[in-house]
Amino acid sequence: MLQTFGLLLGCQLLGEITVRGFGFAMPGPVLGLALLVLLLGAIPNLVELLRPTTTIILANLSFLFVPAGVGVIGNFHVLSEDWVALLVILALSTVLSMLAAVGTFIGVRHLSERWAT
Repeated sequence: MLQTFGLLLGCQLLGEITVRGFGFAMPGPVLGLALLVLLLGAIPNLVELLRPTTTIILANLSFLFVPAGVGVIGNFHVLSEDWVALLVILALSTVLSMLAAVGTFIGVRHLSERWAT
């Protein structure tokens, strides 16, 4: 379990260091996730080593949203003042996220079909 956390946090740390060091306009964890995907592609056996711990993390993912919920309640005055703008932004970001997920799925499917033939 510690090795899995070390790998996950190490990828995130490398992403943060790279983004801050080179001044990239993207979040460090996103670059770290890309590094993790590259590692998983390069070392297929790594998937099976990570699976037990990541399954536990994903099963308990809802606990990570508790601090966000407390933050929302703690800043309720902001929500009551700017609820229309926040609602528009939330709806727009949801649609854009869904479109990005669909685009990624279609792209991966095309690559998988190309590799399968």
